[in-house]
Amino acid sequence: MENQIFELQYALDTFYFLVCGALVMWMAAGFAMLEAGLVRSKNTTEILTKNVALYAIACIMYSMCGYAIMYPELGSIFLSGITGNGVDGAEEPATYAPSADFFFQVVFVATAMSIVSGAVAERMKLWVFLAFAVVMTGFIYPMEGSWTWGGEAVFGLYTLGDLGFSDFAGSGIVHMSGAAAALAGVLLLGARKGKFTADGTAVAIPGANLPMATLGTFILWLGWFGFNGGSVLATSSVDNANAVAVVFMNTNAAAAGGLVSALIVARLLFGKADLTMALNGALAGLVAITAEPSTPTILLATLFGALGGLVVVFSILALDKLKIDDPVGAISVHGVVGFVGLMLVPITNPLTGDGGASFSGQLVGALTIFVWVFGVSLLVWGAIKAIFGLRVSDEEEFSGVDISECGMEAYPEFCSTK
Repeated sequence: MENQIFELQYALDTFYFLVCGALVMWMAAGFAMLEAGLVRSKNTTEILTKNVALYAIACIMYSMCGYAIMYPELGSIFLSGITGNGVDGAEEPATYAPSADFFFQVVFVATAMSIVSGAVAERMKLWVFLAFAVVMTGFIYPMEGSWTWGGEAVFGLYTLGDLGFSDFAGSGIVHMSGAAAALAGVLLLGARKGKFTADGTAVAIPGANLPMATLGTFILWLGWFGFNGGSVLATSSVDNANAVAVVFMNTNAAAAGGLVSALIVARLLFGKADLTMALNGALAGLVAITAEPSTPTILLATLFGALGGLVVVFSILALDKLKIDDPVGAISVHGVVGFVGLMLVPITNPLTGDGGASFSGQLVGALTIFVWVFGVSLLVWGAIKAIFGLRVSDEEEFSGVDISECGMEAYPEFCSTK
């Protein structure tokens, strides 16, 4: 009887893990639609190519080396072949299929890289971006992941968990790291032609398809239930099932709070209901709650999301003032709000003997992630720039990278350059 109960729990938790992983994989479609909607029509095919290709590259690189770097013991066994329901010689059998854990982890890697895609849109060479994706998904992200979720010491110096660092589903580990890599690329890449006037004033460059951007946001909102809910890691007991329900509830509440907050702030600042700010507000709310969706009440989750929506509007405006060109607002949504999300964790999950987080631990963890990812990304982007160059030519940027990089247009009936 006991063995039958274990087998049932094993099957349920494995199935839950796989379903949540599939939801997170669906977020790749959300990023593709969001970014395709927020860029100009002449750059649509290339942004879609980047999103589908980066997902494939992430899957290959994480299986070849990333998983083994991030989880040295589990990764080495995974690469050598998995037998039974766990690791040979382990004190206790795994409670779900190890390959399900790999699948759930690999879609997170792709999410981090997707964040980079939108920030460097409309002026970066396609193959240069894909070359960076190889390094990001195979080395940069797995290394910082080994120090956080993997529990390894940072260069043998200190362990983030022992310092009071906690990131439930990845506000810092996934989202802020993706934004840090994006920021490094954007600084070396420069702004799009026409984005800033001679006196430094930012010029709005509208996206080509706001219905598509809205669809992308809804897809991401849906996929986030797998992103956060799957991070509970199980659902076959009463406690785990209750935890999953709370995480789903708070994830949804934070997104709603973020959207409404950003919409109101935009109305106060611009006198209009800005759809793009509302969409980024929803995503900011989701990023803000991702660091700890299991402990806040639904009211606090809504307020945390609202704070994310407030912050993202001013962050986007601040980056424009600094002449940092991010076509989709990815650095603000995932980077700035990712940091805010980390710093909110100790409010509802303070450090105790049973775990939790401290403000100092969160700060050290955030700095560790940012310094590593930004620093190494800057070196990689710099090396690529020196060897191949990062930008397309001025002529190619003017005519659109769809033709120069992909040889086809997304909307040939409406915007043919022939």
